[in-house]
Amino acid sequence: MGLQQFERRLERLVEGVFAKAFRGGLQPVELGRRLTREMDAQRTVGIRGTIVPNAFVFALAPADLERFSSFSDALVRELADAARDHARNERYSFVGPVDVRLEADESLTPGMFLVSGSVQEAEGGQSVGSLRLSDGTRVRVTDRPVTIGRMAELDVVLTDESVSRRHAEVRRVGSDIVLVDLGSTNGTKVNGTGIRERRLSDGDEITVGSTTMRFEAS
Repeated sequence: MGLQQFERRLERLVEGVFAKAFRGGLQPVELGRRLTREMDAQRTVGIRGTIVPNAFVFALAPADLERFSSFSDALVRELADAARDHARNERYSFVGPVDVRLEADESLTPGMFLVSGSVQEAEGGQSVGSLRLSDGTRVRVTDRPVTIGRMAELDVVLTDESVSRRHAEVRRVGSDIVLVDLGSTNGTKVNGTGIRERRLSDGDEITVGSTTMRFEAS
């Protein structure tokens, strides 16, 4: 399902002004298909599950890289999302944030490309994760807790009056990432269930007021 979603998003990405550029030659969706195969081929069994690459470098012919240049940032984001979706569907784990790069390789001719995937641990070997907001924005969980509420100085600011000024926060606790309700008036939910404190797993949906965001372990 993850790769199918990626293909549909790419179809929308190259609609309109970009459509003519992709009637022939290298198709962006080919990169997504190869990325997931690279993850499958390099999976290894670790202490906390099946570990797969989280850092990917695509080497493209200069002409193809130029064709992609008008939306390369969006393409990189979609490829990273494809990796996250595939990991979630296959129950794979990452040990660091997902990183995708596109580079030119003069030795390649148009239509050819190479991809290398590697397992790159997060700095300090810490657990990694981010909150994906409804607009697609990601807020990384670092050593400092991610704060959620109505106050302007918080990391995730919500204007919903049912949300408390300091409503909840996401913090690292040992090797886990934990969501903590800060004594809010209307509570915090994970996957529809009210919580006071909850260890987060990849794909968990957090509801604060009328806003739902997703935790992604990457």
